Amino acid sequence: MDSTAYLLSVVAVAAVATFLTRALPFLLLYRWAEHPMLKHLGRYLPPVLMVLLLMYALKDALVTGVELLPSLVSLVIVGILHLLFRNPLISILSGTGLFMFLTQSGVLM
Repeated sequence: MDSTAYLLSVVAVAAVATFLTRALPFLLLYRWAEHPMLKHLGRYLPPVLMVLLLMYALKDALVTGVELLPSLVSLVIVGILHLLFRNPLISILSGTGLFMFLTQSGVLM
């Protein structure tokens, strides 16, 4: 098998696997969409995951102190922008851009 065919088959398998992992929960759980446990998970799991992602993102900064100030400033700006605009794209892109600017320029280091 030549390398092009091999790479195309790997991409195809990855695409099918990704599609199945996204579609199967909807196909298998449509009968239980109104189940109280699924409603509970749908309500409380996203904020819990956001807190876990926040802790993971700040873990190195909190332990070593490196990039702590740029991280906290960017976090505050993301929170303020999200409260003002309620648009995740604006808040995420602005926070990421601000963090990258602050760390690369060394303004708050």
